[in-house]
This record gives sequence, C-alpha cells and structure tokens, in this order.
Amino acid sequence: MRSYQPDLTPPWKKSAPVPDVPADRDLVVEEVATGFCGAVIRCEAGTVTLEDPFGKHRVFPLEPRGFLLEGKVVTLVRPSAAPARPTRTASGSVAVPGARARVARAGRIYVEGRHDAELVERVWGDDLRIEGVVVEYLEGVDDLPSIVAEFGPAPDARLGVLVDHLVPGSKESRIAAQVTSPDVLVVGHPYIDVWEAVKPSSLGIPAWPRVPRGQDWKTGVCRALGWPENTGAAWQHILSRVTSYKDLEPELLGRVEELIDFVTAP
Repeated sequence: MRSYQPDLTPPWKKSAPVPDVPADRDLVVEEVATGFCGAVIRCEAGTVTLEDPFGKHRVFPLEPRGFLLEGKVVTLVRPSAAPARPTRTASGSVAVPGARARVARAGRIYVEGRHDAELVERVWGDDLRIEGVVVEYLEGVDDLPSIVAEFGPAPDARLGVLVDHLVPGSKESRIAAQVTSPDVLVVGHPYIDVWEAVKPSSLGIPAWPRVPRGQDWKTGVCRALGWPENTGAAWQHILSRVTSYKDLEPELLGRVEELIDFVTAP
C-alpha cells in the first residue's frame, strides 16, 4: 500500500492554474518560448499552426501553458468537433440557423475598394446573404456619376454607395453631390481609408498614426507602426482582428446599416 506523501511545495512556488482555450480559427495568440504571434489557421491532433501578419506559418505543439492570449498564459486545446452555434451574427443581428441565402436582389451596394468589400463581408456577410444584397467594389469613385447611370437605378433596383473620406470640401463630396437620383443613396465615413474604421484597441495600437500629406497613406501607416511596408499583408493582419461590429467605429457601422436598409426597403 502506497503511503500518503504530502505536497510540501511552498504556495508561492506553485504554478497558478491557467485556463484551457479552444484553438479556434482566427484566434490570435503568442507562443511563449519563441514570441511568435499569429492567428490560428489549423489545429490538428497535438499541434496548432499559426500565421503571422505577413503570411508566415509556424507549427507548435499544444503544450500546457504554451501560449499567451491578450498577455495572459493559457493552454490551447483542440476545439470540439461541433462548436455551439452563435446566437448573433458578426453585425449583432439575431442569427438564423439554417437560413438559406436569398436570390440576389436587383439592387446593389457599391464600395470603393477591395478592402472595403472584405470588411463589409466580414461583419455583415450573413445579413447580406439572407437579404440577397450583393456588394461590389469600384476601385475608386472618380467615375461615380457614369457608373450610376450605367447601373440604371429604379425603385425596384436601388443602389447604395459607400464612400471613403466623405467630408465637406473633399473631392469625394464634390463627386457624390453629382448623384441626384432618388433611387441612389451615397453615404460615407470620415476616414482617409477604411483601415481607420477599425478601432485601434482591436489592433493593440494606441491610435492610427498621422501620415504627412504627399505620402501614400497605407505605406506611411506601415512605416509609422514598424510593420513591413507590405500593405496587402498589413491589411490581412488588420482584417484578422475584426471579429464583430464591436471592432469597428460607429461612423462606419451606421452608414453600412443605412445602406442595407435603403436597398432592401419595399
């Protein structure tokens, strides 16, 4: 018979328990030993694969106390095969399990660029599919009046347009003023680029840097934040930190909701 052996380790030398955290896709963690920080892209038996903001992949074992999540030590574990269904979509709407995408409406929402479209899809994608709203990007709004004319808006085919940097006196505001159809709604946010519509706190930065006039804004942001001057990789890092409407500024949230309401109104 084995005798009882008391644990004589002083309390201050004992390791505090840490939580088990499922290694869900897109969870951003830091590996303790190497400092490698990235988002989970794959979790298999015994290992997890992380991707850093610039596309580099590394595989790590799922060791106890092996990762930092928001600065706190955790143990990553393999997610369950059937995660619980969310009760809300990323936009905050009530989720409709099993809902089928509606046939696309004649109406559309146009945004300026690919990054705008990807951000809208990230947060409002579920809502847009249920409503049958297609989002397309324009690669700029310089030709907006002719694009609207070519679309041919009508009461049963409304057009909503989201414009970057729509502030009084800007080039964008002068172009938007040329669109006068009652079946078109042009709204915008005040930011130079949609990157700024992501809250700095969601990225772990104190604020978006100010870039001197005359410099490419995105490149200037990368330089000021000490990121490699690869704007595509920087955007993927930014987008990976957006999980819901809570990561976006109200100035963008309200405008996108306004456009969805406009193009889906009876």
